[in-house]
Amino acid sequence: MDLDDNARNLVQALTNGDAEKISTSRFSSLLASKDRDYLLSSTTQDDQVKISDLEGKVIGLYFSANWYPPCRNFNKVLIGVYEQLKSNGSNFEIVFVSSDGDLSAFNSYRESMPWLSIPFSDLETKKALNRKFEVEGIPYLIILQPDGSTLHDGVELIYRYGIEAFPFTEEKLEELRREERMKHESQTLTNLLTNPGRDYLLDQTMTRKVPVDSLIGKTIGLYFSAQWCFPCAKFTPKLISIYQKIKQSLEGKGGGVEDFEIVFVSNDRDQSSFDSYYGTMPWLALPFGDPIIRTLAKYFDVQGIPCLIIIGPDGKTVTKQGRNLINLYQENAYPFTDAKLESLEKEMEEEAKRLPRSNYHAGHRHELTLVSEGNGGGPFICCDCDEQGSGWAYQCLGCGYEVHPRCMRAVDPATAASVQHT
Repeated sequence: MDLDDNARNLVQALTNGDAEKISTSRFSSLLASKDRDYLLSSTTQDDQVKISDLEGKVIGLYFSANWYPPCRNFNKVLIGVYEQLKSNGSNFEIVFVSSDGDLSAFNSYRESMPWLSIPFSDLETKKALNRKFEVEGIPYLIILQPDGSTLHDGVELIYRYGIEAFPFTEEKLEELRREERMKHESQTLTNLLTNPGRDYLLDQTMTRKVPVDSLIGKTIGLYFSAQWCFPCAKFTPKLISIYQKIKQSLEGKGGGVEDFEIVFVSNDRDQSSFDSYYGTMPWLALPFGDPIIRTLAKYFDVQGIPCLIIIGPDGKTVTKQGRNLINLYQENAYPFTDAKLESLEKEMEEEAKRLPRSNYHAGHRHELTLVSEGNGGGPFICCDCDEQGSGWAYQCLGCGYEVHPRCMRAVDPATAASVQHT
């Protein structure tokens, strides 16, 4: 359907000029249409706020949809930050740009939002905004400054810094980064895991208190997980097995020289879920609901679970990629240092030289070719074990099916051809 002249002008206004600058004189053109100079208020379905009332404010354009779980998860975080900023009198507003499929979903989602919205019916404005800001995924939060500058990583900043990110200027963000660097440089296990009212962790019986100071000098894994999380339910048994193998290996070396421990950082929704889930684990835990849990998630920028952060014997962060390293190297990943990983990568390169260049897998009907990051491979999710991989993989060049070399179950071509599902 052809656009009318006003809509054409809007699209042209949005697509011309510097993609990183928004002039305040064009602000109304950014959010308005031929028949609308207002946004929907959060108070009632029919309340309206003039777009001109937003001039001079820091604006967040929030691209989101009710049907997408990551949007709903981020929405809860954003509401908390927004309400705190508004209660502090901050000059901040958010405008919801919906990607919902129908009006009912839009209205249902908007009911949870305390900010403004572009009407669901204004499809052209929403399309133009998506094109203007090259929105390729949601949730997406663009910050528009009164001086005309824009910032595109609002979601990451909200997750990482919360209200401290406001007013989202480069000066403020550099200040936060500097403070973050200083915190990491002075990081110790004690200041990570204790608070003024608690200097201990729970053991597996949940009856004995283990002093945090007793872990100093050990390699520590901080395991962010929850019973309700399906990927966690799959990874936890694997981690338990790897943990026990590492402990056995260290005991075989005589013990006392080095040690490994894991601390469960729960994201469970209630005490009974925590008790049930932690009851399956052989390591230590922070008490359920401890305020340090939220602090740690923010400090390490944990945006998804399961997540395994490795802390070295000196109390400093070794890696945030513990889960991926466990999946790649199992117990051999210990102690997760750069030197150890470099050694493992060299071993993998040597092992790959002895692997067949192609083979048939019991779970796929097409021939698989051995690839690496240098010749068509890269990070992938193994179609056999559903865990992340990188480096070498067996890949179907026709449909993209990939498996870890260790997950390869070689069969003859005739057997593979009988596989019905790829």
